[in-house]
Amino acid sequence: MSAPRFYLDQPLAPGARFSLPPGPARHAARALRLTEGDAITLFNGRGGEFAARIERIHKDEVAVSVTGFADTERESRLRVMLAQGISSGERMDYTLQKAVELGVTAIQPIAARRSVVKLAGARADQRVAHWQGVVTSACEQCGRNQVPPVTAPLTLAHWLGHTIFHGLQPVESRSPSGQQKGGRLLFLSPLAAARLADLPPPDAMDWLVAGPEGGFEADEIAALEAAGAIPVRLGPRVLRTETAALAALAAMQTLWGDF
Repeated sequence: MSAPRFYLDQPLAPGARFSLPPGPARHAARALRLTEGDAITLFNGRGGEFAARIERIHKDEVAVSVTGFADTERESRLRVMLAQGISSGERMDYTLQKAVELGVTAIQPIAARRSVVKLAGARADQRVAHWQGVVTSACEQCGRNQVPPVTAPLTLAHWLGHTIFHGLQPVESRSPSGQQKGGRLLFLSPLAAARLADLPPPDAMDWLVAGPEGGFEADEIAALEAAGAIPVRLGPRVLRTETAALAALAAMQTLWGDF
């Protein structure tokens, strides 16, 4: 069995000795029931992973020593940023967790008109912190050493108007195939004529947009179309919000990634 993995937001280096933070320490001592001498793996999201060993456990205090470094990455060569319409409760958590396992590069929650959950102020900050924790835990489980960021929720109009074109060329620069020099904006729609398999391989990061429960409103779809979004469908069946992006990511990995 592989050594249990723990994310630590701190500098790491071979030879370092320290106690694990309270959260990872409780997980190591209580949930995993690790003992002195057990091997663990540490990563901090800054590249690579560190071999470590438990030196001492006293109640919830776990002292470790870092024994080595491996310049190991498990990132996909396919770079996809997911703009996900905010869904309720465990549905959003599930989507983020599995998107990380499928290699997503970054996550932008979209506060769509039909999103059941409405977030603002401190509540939004708390939810983003929770989502980032879900993403970090997924990285611990799946072996990724780069932690995808989860950014603050934006409306679709705000994201399209102020964020996406920092990385995309103007719509007028698109080729006849719909591919943009700076990447593509792909919009999941059950009404689309094109499939993912009909598109050429990407030459830059793709932006994948998935709606919330009930999908996007007509004006939101119009905004996507005006931004040059390429609508794509995932077969003849309508997928749920927690399923659609994951099915698309899996298909993209099969077509162009590392599946």
